[in-house]
Amino acid sequence: MSTTTPEQNKALVIEAFDTLFNKRDYEAAERFWSDKYIQHSAHIEPGREGLFNLIRSVPSALRYERGLILAEGDYVIVHGRFSGHGRPAAWIAADVVRIENGKLAEHWDVLQDEATQAESKSGLPMFGDRFPA
Repeated sequence: MSTTTPEQNKALVIEAFDTLFNKRDYEAAERFWSDKYIQHSAHIEPGREGLFNLIRSVPSALRYERGLILAEGDYVIVHGRFSGHGRPAAWIAADVVRIENGKLAEHWDVLQDEATQAESKSGLPMFGDRFPA
């Protein structure tokens, strides 16, 4: 049973993602991710160290931008953009995180290359209000 509110959980995830992905402060990030962290992503090795090692391996230009964030109980879903990771297109992600004892305990994601305006059949950007440059 959760001891934190959905608003507290959203704030935790926002700070955790910024600390790891944008600041790349691994020591500080340890306080946000459980040492028993469960990783469901097909792109990331198991555990907290699998995630941290992935971030260590990508270019220092990596940037995470947060969009919509929703929370219910112990679960937080964040719609975001990962850019500067060395691939041709940014990734648009829906990250689902379960919070336990004030830490990120479990993670699932859905990743998709960001479409350009020419590639978008809807004519709308996948993230934010502009297409990528």
